[in-house]
Amino acid sequence: MRGKMKTMLIKFNKNLQKATEEMLLIMMFISTLLYLSWNRNDRDHLLITNRSTDKLNKQIFILAGQSNMAGQGGVHNFSWDGIVPRACQPNPDNILRLRVNTKWEIAHEPLNYGVDCLHNCGIGPGMAFANAILKKDPNFGVIGLVPCSRSGTGIHAWLRGNLPYDQLLSRAKVALRDGGTIRGLLWYHGESDSKDKYTARCYKSKFIKFIQDIRADLNSPLLPVLVVVLHYPKRPFTGNFVHIVRQAQMDIDLPNVIKVDASDLTVGSDGIHLTTQAQVQLGNMMAQAFLKTKFQSVEFNSNKIYHMM
Repeated sequence: MRGKMKTMLIKFNKNLQKATEEMLLIMMFISTLLYLSWNRNDRDHLLITNRSTDKLNKQIFILAGQSNMAGQGGVHNFSWDGIVPRACQPNPDNILRLRVNTKWEIAHEPLNYGVDCLHNCGIGPGMAFANAILKKDPNFGVIGLVPCSRSGTGIHAWLRGNLPYDQLLSRAKVALRDGGTIRGLLWYHGESDSKDKYTARCYKSKFIKFIQDIRADLNSPLLPVLVVVLHYPKRPFTGNFVHIVRQAQMDIDLPNVIKVDASDLTVGSDGIHLTTQAQVQLGNMMAQAFLKTKFQSVEFNSNKIYHMM
């Protein structure tokens, strides 16, 4: 009886292993198809960009933070609806994106695709920001967007030596190789830390450390940082300490740090992620803040917080 049971168990394990291997092969096949499909759609973008970015003096902006900077506008049930507002449409001659493989291409939504997320990427503020800059100042130059956002990360993950920080630094340096200047860092973060009282209270000191370190590592002591002051979530999201994180962000007193208040922007049904329209509004607000401050290579201090017009 024991021998029969042992034989059956061995047979079961073999069948399970075979089924697992088949499932893995199927998943790999599907992933390959998705990858090839994406790259086929982007091939023309990449070829055009390779010809057009040689020795261009790009105006580079780093996009970092959590899922709201990565872009969740239009995402429902982990799937993006594919709707791209006019404010977020590609501008082939003037707006580029650094892909996950560190190649420049014509920027298009979803901007953070491949950097942190695949099927559930949506609209963020980046494209609206870039288009608004160029609409206001057509002679601004070619804008290079460097998406680096990581969904769900706490502020501790952005300290020097951790993966999000190190990858941001690496991508920023790669972005400079073909020529250009890093004009600013756009930061939208704090949702995860608003869930815990301790992490919320530690936010200010760790965020200051992040700014100081990234400026030092990029050899840009006055690197402009545009900080989105966290919006107020609603249920079902539970961020009981969002007021502490918001205050920490508003209290940052470093040169060339400008705050943009997202408190009046609309969130979706999940209670935390901005809607597509809200992301467009945020991009416009950040562009307005950047252009009004007229960042130069000198120290700029401001206690002004930009709100929705």
